Amino acid sequence: MKSELLTSVLAAIPHPMILISKDGRVDAMNEKAQAMFGPGGIGRHYVTVLRQPVLLDCVEETLRLNQQRRSRFLTTEMTREATYDVTTSPVQGETGRGLLVFFEDVTDREQAEQIRRDFVANVSHELKTPLTALLGFIETLRGPARNDASARERFLSIMEREAERMNRLVRDLLSLSRVESEERMRPEERVDIVALVNSCALTLRPMARDNGVTINVTGHTASVFVQGDSDQLVQVFTNLIENAVKYGGSGGVVTVDISVADRELAFRGPGVNVAVIDQGEGLDPVHIPRLTERFYRVDGHRSREMGGTGLGLAIVKHIVNRHRGRFRIESAPSEGSRFSVMLPVV
Repeated sequence: MKSELLTSVLAAIPHPMILISKDGRVDAMNEKAQAMFGPGGIGRHYVTVLRQPVLLDCVEETLRLNQQRRSRFLTTEMTREATYDVTTSPVQGETGRGLLVFFEDVTDREQAEQIRRDFVANVSHELKTPLTALLGFIETLRGPARNDASARERFLSIMEREAERMNRLVRDLLSLSRVESEERMRPEERVDIVALVNSCALTLRPMARDNGVTINVTGHTASVFVQGDSDQLVQVFTNLIENAVKYGGSGGVVTVDISVADRELAFRGPGVNVAVIDQGEGLDPVHIPRLTERFYRVDGHRSREMGGTGLGLAIVKHIVNRHRGRFRIESAPSEGSRFSVMLPVV
């Protein structure tokens, strides 16, 4: 009866667990543990089942000292790397003292922590460069260039540019934080997406002319309404069109194409698709899955020269997610790029 109860308890626990007797034999393994270490482990010595040195050390110390031990275990499951916190605890069983090995999957937690560490490191790096430049110019203005009017004007111009760079970064960080915090809250405003996209294009045409680029809005012209946040949607299409102008190359054309589908599979109903298409150099497809990561840049130096913070497409992704939409990127070397936003129609 006790053995059946133990088996039932282990089976009900959603984490890998192994019970080892005082003589080192495996008394019980739940299904999760058998999936990790293979079937047929019950009755065998733990050394032949666990095999990994870090696990063997934990078990040996608990058996020898009768004390709980903790460790971390890395393994490969199917196509992913998994991280487990492992706890070995002394227990009293039918046959005397033994131990329980408990595995907790902390892969997602570790990945989130790594993302946080990377984010802090990237922000620090992005701020350090302009700050270092500012401090250097301040020192120069207080010393060798104190009485040099032309040098002073030149340095002040550079300092202003670096300060603007920091301002853009802080602004985008605040925007990203706000968008992420609101991502699960669906907006309630009724927005004419056709009018909004045309307004964004109109606003950016002077900048496009300065860059020798033409912006054309094509496709659907009648009003199409979506449930959305107009300010955030302006941010999305301004970002995409502005990027297309910057990276599309002088003399090129940026096409903003609007199309409507009576039934969009992604939404099980009508949808509107806004595609921003440029004639730039295009991208190697290997970069596409990472373009919406924070601070990911294909060409970091060029992006900074263009005034980019590396956060724009991350902001776009989160805003589109909030609107229950889809964001798609298509590109190939020498073929330009196409950034598509699909939204459900109300």
